[in-house]
Amino acid sequence: MTEELAEIGAALPELSIDLTPTMVVSTALATMDFTPVHHDPQLARAQGSKDIFLNILTTMGLVERYVTDWAGPAAVIKRINVKLGVPAYAGDRLSFGGTVVSREDGQVTVEVHGKVSLGAHATGTVTLTFPKEGEPC
Repeated sequence: MTEELAEIGAALPELSIDLTPTMVVSTALATMDFTPVHHDPQLARAQGSKDIFLNILTTMGLVERYVTDWAGPAAVIKRINVKLGVPAYAGDRLSFGGTVVSREDGQVTVEVHGKVSLGAHATGTVTLTFPKEGEPC
């Protein structure tokens, strides 16, 4: 991907991720988040949750993955602004969509939305740059 190909209004391809219990637990532990609502279903339910759910670090990592899968390995993320919505519970599917909303001063901004069965899980923008032709990555 190059900046020239990132036209305003261009839609990014959808990405859907099954949120298996193993995925939810392993990503929480990988980010050293030992809060029980991310790995202990019984405790999560006792605290009023339907089940264990993704932690914020995992959500942010998935937002980054979504945009960089589209943009390619040479793209550099400059800014992320994401608002969390409903929880992303184990057993659900998280689906990402996005649109290029601006291109200025060598930066491309993508509006991203991640949805689960309950509604919007993560919405926001990711701003990135692409190296100019001939520049090192």
